[in-house]
Amino acid sequence: MTECNQSRFEFAGPERRQVVAQFDGGVMSSDGGALLLRQTDRRLNLLGRAAACFDDHRDPLLIKHPVEELLAQRVYGLALGYEDLSDHDQLRHDPLLGLVSGKQHPGEEPLAGKSTLNRLELSTEEPNRYKKICCRQEALDELLTTLFVEAHPRPPKSIVLDLDATDMPLHGSQEGRFFHGYYKAYCYLPLYIFSGEHVLCARLRTADKDAAAGSREEVKRIVEQIRQSWPRVQIILRADSGFCRDELMSWCEENKVDYVFGLARNERLRHEIEEAMTQAGEQQQATGKAARVFTEFEYQTRESWSRARRVVAKAEQLEGKENARFVVTSLSAEEWPAQRLYEQMYCARGEMENRIKEQLWLFADRVSAASMRANQVRLSMAALAYVLVEGLRRLGLRGTKWARAQALTIRARLLKIGARIRITVRKVWISLASSYPLQRVFAHAWGQLRC
Repeated sequence: MTECNQSRFEFAGPERRQVVAQFDGGVMSSDGGALLLRQTDRRLNLLGRAAACFDDHRDPLLIKHPVEELLAQRVYGLALGYEDLSDHDQLRHDPLLGLVSGKQHPGEEPLAGKSTLNRLELSTEEPNRYKKICCRQEALDELLTTLFVEAHPRPPKSIVLDLDATDMPLHGSQEGRFFHGYYKAYCYLPLYIFSGEHVLCARLRTADKDAAAGSREEVKRIVEQIRQSWPRVQIILRADSGFCRDELMSWCEENKVDYVFGLARNERLRHEIEEAMTQAGEQQQATGKAARVFTEFEYQTRESWSRARRVVAKAEQLEGKENARFVVTSLSAEEWPAQRLYEQMYCARGEMENRIKEQLWLFADRVSAASMRANQVRLSMAALAYVLVEGLRRLGLRGTKWARAQALTIRARLLKIGARIRITVRKVWISLASSYPLQRVFAHAWGQLRC
């Protein structure tokens, strides 16, 4: 079949004028805001340390694209909205992307192509003839927690670690492919751990495991690293009922870590709140509005729990139906009364859903490589892209209404700026679009990010 190589595009114009478009604008970029990401990286010292988590066994005399440059190119690409490696066949000639990725002579030498970037993603545990870049995943995991600690100018009194799992659909024959009954699809089931807006763990898992599988090991690793810097900080784990497992709760109790976990309903729990539910029903009938009564009690399962624990219950009566909810916690009733614990502590975990959405907007779900190891590297790169965008939001946009903007909004409004690039002997001139409406926000972020 003959392929059409269209280079001239005609459109209707005003009166009798013809509008003609061509891709002949010269050295231009649509990602002028990437300069702010580069400033953020310099403040965080992110990509240099992330590159140190890779071992490069290539012949130094034959290397054109160092690991730090490859990693920067891919992470910046994800942050800017380029999910596929094939995009880089054209992007590798973008002098602005070359500049932020660390090219010494942007515009004169291209960045890496899709095949070289693919070899970075397919890095193995041990080098071989075809894959000579090795990713040390444990070092990347440690870096995420280090960045979290560094984001605090002084040790906090307490922190909350949110745990959650999400689904990443699979459309091929990837390693670990498994059908998940709840999501009704073949998928992976990665574990995420956040503290506020900071990502501390992005661990790829197969979908044939319990939602809490591996969470104790991840929490243990993170808690030990945090306590090396903050030995007195109170750490609270928060998660839904999928993580309410005796193994995890017992570890928390043995290591002075508090927890607030959702607890799945059953007949015994419902019987415990009979009086509270009756009271809520009377209030609902009297007012015609939803009514809720909070209560608490000691509870132990018949087989799965090793000890009795404090359970807080919300007995809620809606119009025509009950809505009972339960959480189990190690926090004391004196410090956290039942209603405050449920409404202010436990319900706040819903904010983590927004953080997971941001991971997906940064293409964490592009797990189409054949091996789980390669897909874990992709997941980690998406996490690094999130750290970069979150750093821009936290450091550069503080004091503006954009300080709470999501990654997708920041990309569309602050990073996508038309720019013309002119390279001379002494300078790289970048002319940003004069009609860009958020010039004051850009200037504010630049001022905040100056090292």
